[in-house]
Amino acid sequence: MDFGTYIRSRREALSSESAQTGAPEFSLRAVARRLEIEASHLSKVELGRVQPSDAMIANLAAILGEDFDTLMLLAGRVSPELQKVVGARPKLFAELIRELRNAPDKAILRLVREVRDGQW
Repeated sequence: MDFGTYIRSRREALSSESAQTGAPEFSLRAVARRLEIEASHLSKVELGRVQPSDAMIANLAAILGEDFDTLMLLAGRVSPELQKVVGARPKLFAELIRELRNAPDKAILRLVREVRDGQW
């Protein structure tokens, strides 16, 4: 899924939820207002016609409750934090990513849990 499609689907899902609970509004106009941009600009981002800035991605992550690094990757970029992590051992991370390319999600989740829990 590309960045714009992901943002739109997430915003629309939150909009449906907020309509039922009375939580903050997530309409295109409401989110654009919170981003301090025109609704037409956000629409262009969602349609893939305009690339968002890193600052906009950070603000969208905060507004939509999403992970900044994930949104950066969806936008075709790598956050400065992930650049440092990968840059410390570029060959190892490149090899790891290539090896994980076709691994099932279940295997990747198991690996993440093992690393997070210190069980390697």
